[in-house]
Amino acid sequence: MAEVKRLTIPDLYAMRERGEKITFLTAYDYPMALLEDRAGVDLILVGDSVAMTVLGYDTTLPMTMDEMILFTKAVRRAAKRAFVIGDLPYMSYQASNEEAVHNAGRFMAECGTDAVKLEGGRRMAERVEAIVRAGIPVMGHIGLTPQSYTQLGGYRAQGRDAATARALIDDALALQEAGAFAILLECIPAKVAEIIYDKLEILVLSLGSGPKADGQMMIVHDMLGLFERFTPKFVKRYVNLSEQILGAFKAFIEDTKQGRFPQPEHLYNIPEEEFKRLQELLKR
Repeated sequence: MAEVKRLTIPDLYAMRERGEKITFLTAYDYPMALLEDRAGVDLILVGDSVAMTVLGYDTTLPMTMDEMILFTKAVRRAAKRAFVIGDLPYMSYQASNEEAVHNAGRFMAECGTDAVKLEGGRRMAERVEAIVRAGIPVMGHIGLTPQSYTQLGGYRAQGRDAATARALIDDALALQEAGAFAILLECIPAKVAEIIYDKLEILVLSLGSGPKADGQMMIVHDMLGLFERFTPKFVKRYVNLSEQILGAFKAFIEDTKQGRFPQPEHLYNIPEEEFKRLQELLKR
């Protein structure tokens, strides 16, 4: 069987040149990443959203680098073609350039990621520049940045007035100048995102920021109906796995309690002659 070629940054830019949209999903474990990779998803983000979708926290803030490394290793083992991005968690890069480079390097060295992502615009441009200077590709992230949700007034769209929209445009340009190869726009009005797209030369990915982008992203637990606490406006739910899984659990409980499981086809057998030998052994 031919070896699968892992996507690279030039491959992603080539996709844009030929008008092919980039697909972008989160994954946090081996089974999900394996399915995404088989389906042909281009980018996989091991997001700090794992704090909420998998670990049950109310926010993304409790995630640590060590926890992110564990999840990212699992995803990388599964993803053979997809371009895998490690999401730098809260306070893993904000304090200093040195800490930012060190933790970004951990993703690359320990997990084999293809790039890292961090939140923030002009204030984080120096961090982006330091990481890129160390030879590590960086995806920027502006708009609704969950690590700053209290400062932003909660999980809400950003750039809905002229002043904040202009600030987002300046943030995007600063990240490009700092050397980011791509930028994720989250929950930004489509018209504002279109301006950003037209001004940038780097890749632009949209998470709830309209169609004018090089590709679209979704949180996998949102699109599969596995995260029930809230559903953002921009999510398209392709299936409700929560209902299907719940139904399966209830069926198992009912079958077990009513004696319908297990059936003979679920059992392992011992050859009759070996069972007779066992009975003789037990008599000694």
